[in-house]
Amino acid sequence: MPVMTDEGAVTPKAADETVAEVIAEDELSDEVVVDADEVAGEIDAAQESADAVAVLDGTTPASERGWLKPALIGGLAAAVGAAGFFGWQFMQEHQVKAAGEDAQRAAVTYAQVLTSVDSDKVDENFKQVLDGATGEFKDMYSQSSVELRQLLIENKATAHGVVVESALQSASKDKAVVLLFVDQSVSNTKLPDPRIDRSRMKMTLEKVDGTWRASKVELP
Repeated sequence: MPVMTDEGAVTPKAADETVAEVIAEDELSDEVVVDADEVAGEIDAAQESADAVAVLDGTTPASERGWLKPALIGGLAAAVGAAGFFGWQFMQEHQVKAAGEDAQRAAVTYAQVLTSVDSDKVDENFKQVLDGATGEFKDMYSQSSVELRQLLIENKATAHGVVVESALQSASKDKAVVLLFVDQSVSNTKLPDPRIDRSRMKMTLEKVDGTWRASKVELP
């Protein structure tokens, strides 16, 4: 059946073609809109990249790169802060490790002083022991030194200690605990032939006036 328009009759076939053309135009219009949106997005992305490059090259005017300054400064500040923290942490670990190694060497030396004695040099031996002690251990050794001195002289006792092994149990920058295995050769009037005594020692050291000193000695 013909369709009537202002310009006259339109056959069904012509009407179908007209409708098809209208639909095609609508679809083309949609495609154009979509393509325009995609192009706009690509342009924005390209512009941001160009702005970033321009900032790095120093070619962007100050008025345009002002908004980037807080972000750049914040990023640099965060990077510097992180580097500072890890640097500080590394320094702390290094200082503790160095302190532990120093304390262990001091413990080995002091253990040999503590387990070595010559009845002819008792006063000198005692002075060395007290010089390397502090706190609780120094007080205890001082109180028992008079009786011990007399006993060593009367028995003509001689001893020589050697640390055969040591290990650091714990450490901080001013305190450490060291485990030691000591062989001590002992002789006296009742035992003229030297005898080897093997013992374990747990020594707590504290740093006093820049020097590691024994504050506690245990024989577990």
